[in-house]
This record gives sequence, structure tokens and C-alpha cells, in this order.
Amino acid sequence: MGKGQDLYNKAKNIIPGGTMLLSKRPEMYLPENWPSYYEKTDGCYVWDLDGNKLLDMHIMGIGTNTLGYNHPKVDEAVLNTLKKGNMSTLNCPEEVLLAERLGELHPWAEMVRFARSGGEANAIAIRIARAASGKEKVAICGYHGWHDWYLASNLGESDNLDGHLLPGLDILGVPKSLRNTVIPFKYNDLDLIRKIIEQNPDLGVIKMEVMRNEGPNPGYLEGIRKLCDDNHIVLIFDECTSGFRETFGGIHKKFNVNPDICMFGKALGNGYAITSVIGKRSVMEAAQKSFISSTFWTERIGPTAGLATLDVMQEESSWEVITEQGRKIQDGWKELNNSLNFNIKISGIPALSSFIIETDQWLKCKTFIAQEMLKNNILASNTVYLCTHHNDSLIKEYFDKLYPILNEIEKYLTNDMDLAQKLNGPLCHDGFKRLN
Repeated sequence: MGKGQDLYNKAKNIIPGGTMLLSKRPEMYLPENWPSYYEKTDGCYVWDLDGNKLLDMHIMGIGTNTLGYNHPKVDEAVLNTLKKGNMSTLNCPEEVLLAERLGELHPWAEMVRFARSGGEANAIAIRIARAASGKEKVAICGYHGWHDWYLASNLGESDNLDGHLLPGLDILGVPKSLRNTVIPFKYNDLDLIRKIIEQNPDLGVIKMEVMRNEGPNPGYLEGIRKLCDDNHIVLIFDECTSGFRETFGGIHKKFNVNPDICMFGKALGNGYAITSVIGKRSVMEAAQKSFISSTFWTERIGPTAGLATLDVMQEESSWEVITEQGRKIQDGWKELNNSLNFNIKISGIPALSSFIIETDQWLKCKTFIAQEMLKNNILASNTVYLCTHHNDSLIKEYFDKLYPILNEIEKYLTNDMDLAQKLNGPLCHDGFKRLN
């Protein structure tokens, strides 16, 4: 057992769940054998506690590091801030500068609030939107964090709370009184959201990811925008994940449809904690009528990193680089699909690509891929989040190692054999399923 797994076994006794983030639990990828912890990072490499240098062809800090790990310009800006002081009785000027910069990138947005995590930003946006609309019900499509307001969408009609609409999201501890306050809807179904609005006159907010696994049908986003305008509903786009990956700003710019509020996170600070809630003045000023406040939303590192990250993004056209390299990943999977005797289903925007093998042995396949790629010193599963350091040579290395693994999977699936025979530990866990 490596040092990482040994430490994780200790962690599970003193940290509920073993770690703070579901997506970082080793059980999600390779139970009992995932390295679990890191010593250092650089570019798109991670060193584990045993000193192994691992190529990260997986989720790059859960999608936070589009410029690669330890970008020198971003880190230098943060180090300078540390020398000056990170917290004070007074406010840091960088938050005003970052607010101005985000407004320049999104001329429709006139006001900005900051937080440090995506869940916080989503909760802030919902509080503001409910205050602005004067109505409590919310319709949602996509993933929007861990807070009660969102998990209330899984409070079904059953008293034992088993009416899960988003499988994999646990709701123990969420008050039953929130039932029917949040209504999920499926992406690209305009008739469904129209019906929800008709049946819920007290619906004040529609929150959705602009896109994740698939793009909008012609007229879909425009139709959502019109329905919100016609029914005095606040439209929120959650771009905590999609922002700065296909455009210099929100992916909604690509479709020329503006929301009333939009959130950014993950990529905005290239690994440093900063999230933003931008919006129209007429909506955002409702924040003054409520109470939205937190001490560490005022620290200096986050907005400093955000400003430096935007500068580097602009210099490198990072969104273009990661999109181009992401297309190469998707094209490589398509070529594998054409050469192997099973079907690979690909989803996601190029910079956030994923695939599944359509078989009832999928979790065994996913575990086997992680296991065998790790033997080649590559962190990998079925998802690849791109950064600017993922060059053609590294992509070739990834596919050179992946092909024989998938070829071995093909032999087992074709001959109807149990792939569990090839696993050195338990099956990985299944994650929750998104609406988009």
C-alpha cells in the first residue's frame, strides 16, 4: 500500500467521507489503489506521496487549472499579495478591479459579488434572484452545488425521502419543508419548462447550466429568455464550470443570449479560490434587501489570482488552446470507437470531455482503465479536463497507453467474460447523474 492510501485510511477515521470533495474520493476512481494525495504539481504533472511523477490526463484540479498547475505569473501575483498582507480591517482594491474587468467582458452585467466556492456563488445568486423576483420557487437544470436549496429538488413525494430526481445526490439532513420549492427540468425541452411555468405561478427563478454534455437546440436558449421576460422570472446561468473554456468569459457569449445573473468559478483563479456572481443592476441591487456576507469573501488572494489569471488567459488565448486540444481528445476517442468492437459514447464540450462504454460492465471498465493507466504513471479515468500544457506529444502518449487497455476490454466484452477478473481491488463508485 502506498503512502497516499495509507494516509487516506487514517483520514476516513477522522474526516467524514475521507475528504472534503466527493470528486476527490479515491472510491470514485480506483478504490484501495488511487494515490489519493499529492506532494507537488507542475504544468500538467502531479507527484504523489511516494514520489511518482504522474501525468494528469484527468480533471486537473477538478477543472480549476486551465493554465496548468503553478502558472508562474499567477503564482507571482499571489506571492506579492502575501508579502503585502492578505487580510485587513479595510477592503482590498483588487476586488473592485476584478469586478470592473468582468463587467468589461460581459457588458450586459453591471454589478458583481464575489465568493470563494461554486456552492457559495450559487447560493448567493439564488438569494438575490428570489429577493428580486419576490417569488420563492426555482426551476433548475444541471448541477448547482451542495446547499439545501438545491438538494431540495430531490425531495420526492415519499415520506422516506427516496424520490431522487438526480440519482447519487444524498438528501439526508435536508428539511422536508423545502419539498416542492425547487423543480428540476430536462435540457433542450422548451415545452417542459413552459408547462412548469404555467403550473407554478409562484416560480420566480430559472437557473441552468448553458451547456455541459450537449449544446442547445436552435431557439432553446432564446425561448428560455423570452419565457423569463414574459413571466417576470429571473434567469440565472451557472457557468462555474463552463466559463472561460470556449470564450473569454461565459460560454453564453457564444450563443448571444444574456441571463440576468451569471456565476463563474473554477477556472477564474487557476487553482486559487475565487468565484463571482455578475448580473444586471436591476436584479443585483436586491442583495441590499437581504443579508449576504462572509468574512473570507474579502480576502485578497482570490481577486488577485483572478486578475492575473484573466491577463494570462488573454495573452495565451487559453480558451482556444484547450478547445483545440480537447477536440483532439474527442477525435481520438472516435477513432478508437471505429476500431473496437463496442460503442463509445462521447459527451461534453471539447475542453471538458468524457466518454462511457455502453455495456453493463461499465463500472468495471472504468475501474480497469484507471488501474492500468496508473501503472503507466498516468492519472486517468473516463474524463479529461484540458489545460494549456496538454500538448500533442502528451495527447499521443495518452492514446498510446489507452489503446491496449481498451483492446483488452474488448476481448472480455466480446467473449462475454467478467472483467472483474482483471481488477486488483473493488469497483469504483458510480457518481450522480446530471440533468444536462
